[in-house]
Formats: sequence, structure tokens, C-alpha cells
Amino acid sequence: MYASLAKPLLFRLDAERAHHLTLDLLEQASRVPGWPALARAVTAPADARLAQTVWGQSYASPVGLAAGLDKNGVAVPAFGALGFGFLEVGTVTPLAQPGNDRPRLFRLPPDDALINRMGFNNDGAGALHGRLAALGTRPVPIWVNIGKNKVTPNEDATSDYLTCVRTLQEVADAFVVNVSSPNTPGLRALQAADDLALLLRAVVAEVDAGRVRTLRRPPVLVKLAPDLHPDDFGASVQAALDAGAQGVIVSNTTLSRDGLTHPHRAEAGGLSGRPLTRRSTDLVRGAYRITRGRIPLVGVGGIFSAQDAYDKLRAGAALVEVYSALIYRGPGLVRDLNRGLARLLERDGMSSVTDVIGVDA
Repeated sequence: MYASLAKPLLFRLDAERAHHLTLDLLEQASRVPGWPALARAVTAPADARLAQTVWGQSYASPVGLAAGLDKNGVAVPAFGALGFGFLEVGTVTPLAQPGNDRPRLFRLPPDDALINRMGFNNDGAGALHGRLAALGTRPVPIWVNIGKNKVTPNEDATSDYLTCVRTLQEVADAFVVNVSSPNTPGLRALQAADDLALLLRAVVAEVDAGRVRTLRRPPVLVKLAPDLHPDDFGASVQAALDAGAQGVIVSNTTLSRDGLTHPHRAEAGGLSGRPLTRRSTDLVRGAYRITRGRIPLVGVGGIFSAQDAYDKLRAGAALVEVYSALIYRGPGLVRDLNRGLARLLERDGMSSVTDVIGVDA
């Protein structure tokens, strides 16, 4: 029904308008008493081979929702009902901000890609805390992607990340430190190894300090860009490891426009979708070789099929995330990925998804 009915209608609308319409519908569905739990009972991954424990948390599937689709956590129950193993909300900043001027989201259908220059538009950390605190029982781990406000200079950026941690630690199952969005001026400079190490040490220390107050110690991950020079990428991954980060997400959107055919390729912003499939998988493999599997990696970028996800797991990712493919393939994508991964594991005689992590690295 998505391919034949919903998608053609949505793709007639401006991309951001369609995004908000879909999110509004999912928000309303999230409020229907009992529906998310009932749907989750049907869609939840049933194959035990997909399950694993990471950072002491249970993941029924390695497939998660990437940040950016539900920035304000308004539709968490509905997204959980689709069969994801975990959800990442945000990016959230200490103070609410409108983001960049519209238009700022563009589809490139022939390329199975999106370009966005949203600019961390969100309701602020306090509002997100209220929504997540009101959820009650959550079917899957919920990660919170944190960033700095646009008006905050880089020399003061650490205080913004720490404010997000203090505000959200009691409701976050993991923190993702976003230093790699291309849509906040100067943000990517924080990926430089020395600056990154200082920032991550401060965030990890803040989480440790808040453990007594919240009785929670969510892991701290960092999300890196695919556009770093190989030497700089390696230095940033090593800096994250040395600073005590518990995971690395590879990767964010790219500024590259190689191979694109749609006229929107000229738009400024970060590119996501199929053009990143091979590049992000190669970067996962490189990060796994640097870390030698000592911390979990999360593979993001161009996952449209179970084979795409499987390739990232074999390259070294313990978990994977999707965004653009959900726009192009619809909610059935999650089911297809879970079922396809189970078939691939069976084909290769693997008893658990953990058996394939990094075997190609």
C-alpha cells in the first residue's frame, strides 16, 4: 500500500511538508490506547538469532531508526511499533531553535537519496525530556542525539552538550554526540582529534557524575562524518576510543555529490541514502580495524536491503540504522530487513548476529 498509494501522494508534496504530515499521523497513532503495544507484538523480531546484548541493554534486532526523523520524540511509540530494535531521537539542543530557512529538505528519487540542511531545528532538551519521561514502559532502547545551539561558539560548545546530558540523562538509554552535521556552521571542526577528545572526556565525566542522581549510566557514542581525510578519520576514531566513548556511529551525511543525476544535487546540505552505501561500509570496516572490536560500532548510510545491513555487520557494525530508505521503501522496510537478516544468517550457518560482526574486516 505504501508503494502504490501513500508514497505517490506524499511525493507530490514538498519533502518537508510530507515529513511533517507523516510525523503528525504517527504522533496521533502513538496516542491511540493500546495500539502501539498491539502492533509491536506483531512486528517485533521473533528470530532469536537477531538478538544481542550491547552495553548491558537488550536489542531484539540490530536495525534501528537513525536520528533526524523524529527530532522531538513525538512519535516514539509508533516508530517502536514498526519492529525496530532501537530508536534514536534528535538532534536536540539545550534551547529550542527554528533551524535554517526553508526549503531545506530535498528528494532525489533517481538516486534514492535525500539532501537536507535542516540545521538542528528542535523544541529543546527540556521539551524532549518531558515527552520521553511521559512514555512509561518503552519497548526498545531510546538513544538521544545531542548537539550545540547555532549561536553557541565552538569554544563554548562543551557547555551545550553537558546541558543536554544533565537534562536528559534520566530518560536516555544512550547519548550520541553529534559533531558531524554539515548544517551548523563550524560544527564539524569539533571532529578534530584533540578537540573531540576534550569534548568526549567532558561528556563521559558528566554522565559518570550524573549516575548517582539518575541511577543511570547511558553509554556515550560519537557520530562522525564520511568526508574526513582517512588519516583524520582514523585519528578521530582513536581519540574517541582514548577519551572513553563507548561507541562510534559511522557515518553522518556527506557533502559529496559524486554520481548524482537529479537536479537537486546542486542544493547545499548533507546527502544521505544509497550514494553512501559503499562509502559508509568501508568506513565501518576501517573503524573496526582501528578499534579492534573493543567498542561497538553503528553502521549508517544507504541501507536499502538486508544485504546492505548484513554487509555493514560483517564489516564490523554491531548495530545499523536507517532513515532515507524508510522514506523510499515505507514502514515495511523494517520487517523486510529483519526477515532478510535472519535468512542470511541461516544461509551462512550462523547461530547469532554477533557471529558475523567484523568477519570481513
